[in-house]
Amino acid sequence: MPKAYVFTQYGGPEVETFAEVERPVPGPGQVLVAVRAAGVNPVDWKRRSGYLAQIAPVDFPAVFGGEVSGVVKEVGNGAGEFAPGDEVFGNTVAGGYAEYALLPLELTAPKPVGLSFADAATLPIAAATAYDGVRQLGLPPGATLLITGAGGGVGVAAAQIAKHTGVRVIGTAGAGKKDFLESLGVVHVEPGPGAADRVRAAAPDGVDAIYDLVGGSALEEVAGLLEDRSKLITAVDLETVTRLGGSAVERVRDRTVLEAVADLAATGALRPFVTQAFPFEQAPAALRAVEDGHARGKIVIEVGA
Repeated sequence: MPKAYVFTQYGGPEVETFAEVERPVPGPGQVLVAVRAAGVNPVDWKRRSGYLAQIAPVDFPAVFGGEVSGVVKEVGNGAGEFAPGDEVFGNTVAGGYAEYALLPLELTAPKPVGLSFADAATLPIAAATAYDGVRQLGLPPGATLLITGAGGGVGVAAAQIAKHTGVRVIGTAGAGKKDFLESLGVVHVEPGPGAADRVRAAAPDGVDAIYDLVGGSALEEVAGLLEDRSKLITAVDLETVTRLGGSAVERVRDRTVLEAVADLAATGALRPFVTQAFPFEQAPAALRAVEDGHARGKIVIEVGA
């Protein structure tokens, strides 16, 4: 039987384990993929912890992961535009740290020929979230965007996508990510108390929008820099951003976004920055690398040969 990395109840790392699972069968509008790579994201451990239990309950054992790339093995009714052997990437129906995963047709896209499976696996969650947020803000060339938490997967992608449209980007991140962000053309600012003053020094003419990826006090610290709160969005803290007059990132969640970020990656405008690739048997270490909060860029799990 194929293997998957699962959590057996809500809790900490102690509830994680490898398990043998039934090979999924694609239903209407679904494709079955032999997984080649799975992206690792903070939402993975948050699901395990129970943090999202009220809005996204799971059945146990629950397979980790929400984004994969791989090779189509079977197609369900109504998914005939794909065929066995096609190389694809997309969002999963019920987990992706596994040898096989189901993908819904509307969130499955062809993998560009020149893009590796590892790079493609990073696009459906982080890059797509980044793309949706930058598009929602709709900043013109020459505008200034502040990204809080710019050194993580979404932040790195958002910075590149924004700069591709001619927007100047300022990003908050720890000192260890300063050189990395500056290599992307991002103006680095230390987070924490006084961050607003440091942003003012970096942008004397002010900022035109804020894309928040941290929430809480970090968001409150800088929100006052922005007069037009319609240009204040978050991907992580709806309660705080609503209180401050902003809004959540409006996720589009369809294939057009996947195709858009894939095109950006294929042309080099968006570099996925896979900084660590773990073999499947080291899935626990891959998840710890993200859960510890110090990962730079993207972490992936390589599953198939």
